[in-house]
Amino acid sequence: MFKKRRQYVFVYAVKDANPNGDPLNDNHPRFDEETEQILVSDVRVKRTVRDEWVRNGETVFVDGEPKTMPNRFEELKNELHTKTGQETMGRCIDTRLFGVTFSHGKKETFSWTGPVQFQWGRSMNKQRVQMIQGTAAFATKDGNEQRSFRSEYIVPYSIIATTAIANESASETTGATDDDLENLKKCLWEGTKNLITRSKMEHQPLLLIEITYKEDMRTHLSTPEEFLKLTTPQGQTMNDEDQLKIRRTDDFGLDIRDLQAQLETMKDVVDTITIKKGDRLNLIERTQDFKG
Repeated sequence: MFKKRRQYVFVYAVKDANPNGDPLNDNHPRFDEETEQILVSDVRVKRTVRDEWVRNGETVFVDGEPKTMPNRFEELKNELHTKTGQETMGRCIDTRLFGVTFSHGKKETFSWTGPVQFQWGRSMNKQRVQMIQGTAAFATKDGNEQRSFRSEYIVPYSIIATTAIANESASETTGATDDDLENLKKCLWEGTKNLITRSKMEHQPLLLIEITYKEDMRTHLSTPEEFLKLTTPQGQTMNDEDQLKIRRTDDFGLDIRDLQAQLETMKDVVDTITIKKGDRLNLIERTQDFKG
């Protein structure tokens, strides 16, 4: 288990793609009509990480393949030479970090609350969803000369911020470790870059902040993403019209000075802060380093 609470702020960009389609609404991007913000579920973010774990050969319980829980459990038992559900789930990095509700008939049932909990992500800039229509590759019937049509939804350029907390208390049950959290950070960043499907092309990680709290400090900063601000490339306040015009990284700046100032007031409980930024991001930050 790990002993220090962590908090993560992750910002990434989505260009000419669908960040998170709603299957109950014709795969329309999840959207807050009041604020004109794109929404991304915590499930979508965790899937990004899990897919990267699978690519890297990590052992996961939810591998993305259509199968029942008992069948997947039997697969893993044979692969890992384990006997019980708890032993098997303890060998899977996704259940150690994200938790699991396990049921194997009357033999074994338990539920783990995941130490790592992601919040829903929201776009920092206003968006107007676009519907794109095109021609399919094949006709609907043999002998037809006209091919069928397809339609899909995209956003031109959405800057999405999401946050997560790694709760040290829950790790006592699941056995999640500091190494697991390092793996999570790596795969959140790299997994976002590797979202290479037709609807998910052009996902670009921009910023990942990790706040590590001192041991036994059971606290965290509420809604840290609200202390981030989009600016013009020159650092000026960005209005709604400017937000809708963003099409590339050079069109905006990301100001984290308010977040740094807020964390400065918490230096008695904060141990360390690490910042990873994309090469092309114009990051506006305080000149002095804060080390906790």
